Amino acid sequence: MKKNLQFYLKKAIKQHFAIGAFNFFNLESLQAINKASIETKSPIIIAVSESSLDYMGDEFVVSLAQICKKSNPHIFLHLDHGSNFKVCKKAIDLGFDSVMFDGSLLPFEENIKQTKKVVSYAHKRGVLVEGEVGKILGTEDNVLSKETIYTTPQAAYEFVKRTQVDMLAVSIGTAHGINKHSKTSKLRFDLLTKIEKVLPNFPLVLHGASTINIKLVNECNKYGGKIENFSGIEENQIIKAIKEHNIVKINTDTDIRLAFTSKLRKFLTQHPEDIDVRKMLIEGKREATETVKYKIEKIFDSKNKK
Repeated sequence: MKKNLQFYLKKAIKQHFAIGAFNFFNLESLQAINKASIETKSPIIIAVSESSLDYMGDEFVVSLAQICKKSNPHIFLHLDHGSNFKVCKKAIDLGFDSVMFDGSLLPFEENIKQTKKVVSYAHKRGVLVEGEVGKILGTEDNVLSKETIYTTPQAAYEFVKRTQVDMLAVSIGTAHGINKHSKTSKLRFDLLTKIEKVLPNFPLVLHGASTINIKLVNECNKYGGKIENFSGIEENQIIKAIKEHNIVKINTDTDIRLAFTSKLRKFLTQHPEDIDVRKMLIEGKREATETVKYKIEKIFDSKNKK
């Protein structure tokens, strides 16, 4: 029996592990994520943003995802932060396994209206939909929020009931980007517990939960980078959200970008005479693979869960 994404979401809730949704932006980043999934025998979501989809092209993204699925059937293609029905429809028609409609910047009623439209179209075609209630601070591609608005239990319940989404991204203290704005910030587990009481056994999602590897930041800066303000979410906070709550999907983007950038800068500095782009990308790909494997094995606990 083929195991779809819905199967793994339910399994993750029962066994308290998380499925990593790792953003890719080129061939090498996708290869790194897929390799980590195969080596750890972990189900995994390969996520692509609107800007990355435009950058790589529809056919390139879908074709590469299909190639990955041939050797790794436990990998699922996901649209991250779809801004409107049109882009979500395009992803669904292209054969994506799931899409996120991000209406978090819209008024609540409009968010529900637009999300319902995406859900109606997606469910008829066997595609899962993720929605979002509340606002997550920070910037990711074309998504910008200058404030945090926490997800309330009442809004979460009403949103899920009225839209029939399959997953819900919640705002409980995470932030997009490399600077989470407070090195001592804690996730609102009190709020998460209340949300789970009104949505028992429902798949919840964390965005903006990158942990930020300080060693890679230092390496990046050593070789010409200028990352002055950075702070991630503490690993133990993420682990608690998985092990004691119903967080079953966690998005990772910044950590992969950092892995690539640190190694690219190092290679270019140490080998100024070399113009073989493949050599420098291999270094970035290797570090990205290790970053994804670390997440799977040490934080998400999804190893051997295929």
